[in-house]
Amino acid sequence: MSIILKVSDISKQYRLGLVGTGTMKHDLNRWWARIRGKEDPYANVGATNDRSVKASSDYVWALKDISFEVNTGEVLGIIGKNGAGKSTLLKILSKVTSPSTGVIKSRGKIASLLEVGTGFHPELTGRENIFLNGAILGMTKGEIASKIEEIISFSGCEMYVDTPVKRYSSGMRVRLAFAVAAHLEPDILVIDEVLAVGDAEFQAKAIGKMQDISKKDGRTVLFVSHNMAAVKNLCTRAIVLENGTMAFEGNTDEAIKFYLRSSRSADGVSLLHRTDRQGNGKMLVKDVQLFNSEVEPIAELISGNELLIRVSVKKVAPINYDKLTFAFNFRDHYEKNVLSFVTDEMGVKFKDLEQQDHFFLKIPKLYLRGDLYYLRVVIFEGSPSGENLIDRLENAVKVTVLPGDIWNTGVVNRGGSSAVIPAECFFNEA
Repeated sequence: MSIILKVSDISKQYRLGLVGTGTMKHDLNRWWARIRGKEDPYANVGATNDRSVKASSDYVWALKDISFEVNTGEVLGIIGKNGAGKSTLLKILSKVTSPSTGVIKSRGKIASLLEVGTGFHPELTGRENIFLNGAILGMTKGEIASKIEEIISFSGCEMYVDTPVKRYSSGMRVRLAFAVAAHLEPDILVIDEVLAVGDAEFQAKAIGKMQDISKKDGRTVLFVSHNMAAVKNLCTRAIVLENGTMAFEGNTDEAIKFYLRSSRSADGVSLLHRTDRQGNGKMLVKDVQLFNSEVEPIAELISGNELLIRVSVKKVAPINYDKLTFAFNFRDHYEKNVLSFVTDEMGVKFKDLEQQDHFFLKIPKLYLRGDLYYLRVVIFEGSPSGENLIDRLENAVKVTVLPGDIWNTGVVNRGGSSAVIPAECFFNEA
């Protein structure tokens, strides 16, 4: 295979607290150094791109000395935590911004799906927006016209294509926008987290389209996602970014394992002080503990046994307890939900939580096959999105499930996951 993209020692530096690169004084210092043939005076300063700690400098390296090569027809996954530098790297590759240092060499046209739906006009119909969005993405009117029926069919919005986009749901807009972008014909396609939206059917269709682009059309794809299952299915190779540096490069399975090991290390930080959470913070998950049926603390349990999960919270602001809901998602190595419990679906009311700061989720028989799982805890009022999201904490606790004879047949189950089973929540005296 021939190399279509070569990235050599790419770095990107930003100044903290200000819009732009810095003050006029700093710009003049840089200019004076440049005309004298000297090194940038600020190139050797700057904090590491770790968003969880206080900066020790006015500058931060969003990326530092990134180097890799991509072959024609390859699908390269780029994974890492929020703030690791993934989107910055894609913006540099897409020429949205320029690197502070380093060189990028590429052969062929690069197209980007960084903000799907950018340029959609709410008053125009879906059909009109296909032409508008296609033009923004670099397609000619003739190219769009020749593919418009294929684009409409792929989007699944045939019924509404001549209706103004302002009447579309958010999911329909994403479908239509991705359908336009997916029918570009660049040599290198850069994709940033576009598969995180849309329903399961459309996500599967989108992944299939990306596979066709690489395998059938022989085009190169750079794919950023937090969906490890999508990365595994789509990518032939992956790199892992940590705090702006490249921590790992290799085959997809090894890269995913490296990322999951590093992202799930506790680092001695309590759940209450974790900074990688989302929500309005009116209530925070303070602690999550696992117990067996005898209410004894456990680190692992046998598949099919009873599990008690004790959740402690910190109350920060008033909450509507009638709408308060907790969701518990058991997730596998690829961050795919394999088992979920949502308290409003279970008919649970949290009035007792006004007087207490903890409760138990009781799972009479944990029908998960032997494997290692991670529990995500989500708190919300009414709906788990927007301003109603109170707290979402990934990987709150590790759940080690040992293989067991669930059906009492003398046969121990195999690795994997199984179906959702009943559970209940209850309170006890503090």
